[in-house]
Amino acid sequence: MLRIDALNAIYPLLEERIVVTIMGAVSAELQSIGHRPGFFYLQHAMGLASSMGLGIALARPDLNVIVLDGDGSILMNAGGLTTMARYRPDNLLHIVFDNESLLSVGGFPTATATGSDIEGMAAAAGIPRTSTVRSIDEFTEAVGAALEAREMTTIVAKVDAIGPKAFLTDLPLLENRFQFARHLRGTGDRQ
Repeated sequence: MLRIDALNAIYPLLEERIVVTIMGAVSAELQSIGHRPGFFYLQHAMGLASSMGLGIALARPDLNVIVLDGDGSILMNAGGLTTMARYRPDNLLHIVFDNESLLSVGGFPTATATGSDIEGMAAAAGIPRTSTVRSIDEFTEAVGAALEAREMTTIVAKVDAIGPKAFLTDLPLLENRFQFARHLRGTGDRQ
């Protein structure tokens, strides 16, 4: 499965939600589909998307928060899984695109290439709902079920190690931060 195809499949579900992405391919591909003011591209902060998403979910329980993470990123901040499990906000969906590589910084293999299991790590950390998916149909079904269940969920989506030609967004980092903050301040109990 290609990550861009997975993102396209769930893009309509992201419209009224807060989305926090990691750096590199995920943010570049999401922005190529179409930017929204509720999207925060966490550039130059590898490993921290899950922590940022958790903070927003806890501070704003009226909002649905989706974190678009990567295997290298969550492995860099594996403690984020235990912290998410500790607080278990029911408005947080954590999606990990696992391509078994650090694609955005040269394609070096991650620990998942040699057998580490992110879903198993998330379940062992105490995250109540976990799954691993390998096709677009499984992915869209898992995302829809997680949003409907309203229970802290981590979905690991196994994707090919293929990304965009460039790993940067064309939205200036400071403008994205200001726009995102304005959006958070402007949202009420709509979600």
